[in-house]
Amino acid sequence: MPYSCRAGVCGSCKAIMLEGSCEYPSNPPLALSAGELAQHAILPCQAVATSDMLLRAREVTSVEDIARRQLSVMVVEKWTLASGVIGLRLVPAPGERRLLRLPGQYLDVVLDDGQHRPFSIANGPQDDGMIELHVRHVNGGEFTSWVDGKLQVGDRLRIEGPLGTFVPREDSERPMIFMAGGTGFAPVKAIVEHFIGLGSRRPIDVYWGARSAADLYLRPLAERWAASTQNVRFHAVISGADVAAGERPGLVHEAVLADHPDLSGHDLYMSGPPPMIDAGHRLFMEAGLPEERLYYDSFDYAPEVLARIITGRAGFTGF
Repeated sequence: MPYSCRAGVCGSCKAIMLEGSCEYPSNPPLALSAGELAQHAILPCQAVATSDMLLRAREVTSVEDIARRQLSVMVVEKWTLASGVIGLRLVPAPGERRLLRLPGQYLDVVLDDGQHRPFSIANGPQDDGMIELHVRHVNGGEFTSWVDGKLQVGDRLRIEGPLGTFVPREDSERPMIFMAGGTGFAPVKAIVEHFIGLGSRRPIDVYWGARSAADLYLRPLAERWAASTQNVRFHAVISGADVAAGERPGLVHEAVLADHPDLSGHDLYMSGPPPMIDAGHRLFMEAGLPEERLYYDSFDYAPEVLARIITGRAGFTGF
């Protein structure tokens, strides 16, 4: 079944419990409203069954037949995308088959102790199996610190995938809106390039939000999409104080709503931090977007990483 944040906050795994019972021993179902709870909605990423259950859950036909598996990959390129953001290119290690996947899906890096770290894949499937990742260094995150400082070309990683249902929906002619926050641009990049490669004539608006212009680490690429493809428009949205010509001030979801106050005729893809996903989910549906046409991935910090951040930063107030 679909899931993204695995922390009970994004709501992408929402299902309806037709029979049975469950409990939430780890995290409360924060993504569910009182009305949804009254309608027996549950979050399978956090719910633990206390009886046999019958669920009505959303499935995505295009991904259900792709088997998830683990494989070893080798780092063939590492470079700096922006301050605190590392680009990686990985290929299957000798003897491994390439990972079958769809644009926009993500993978888990499997650590030596068995823990998993999710990262969206920033490129579509390729014949050589190459996978591109955009890894943001998180203070308190041992794995991202290791990637930033010690991971070398030639090193191997264990990955598991493909994961997620944030994939292109090609059975529509509606205009598309893509909204990304920070490194949430990675899967958006993969899906937009997929539609451009198909020669799609559907209008495509790409909104990318960040605190500063320097955080829009592949802005020239997005601007090339708009310059070379008649139906693509790119919007740089800056929430910090320094906003230059050609940039939009404020929060990225506010820019989307300013341009599209009525979303009833659109398909909307969004990827980024949980607060952005939460705000977008609520406000976009208020603007008329049917929930079944809102596609998203949301990644939170791993619980042990978040605990270290909170412990190490006095006055921590969120993301």
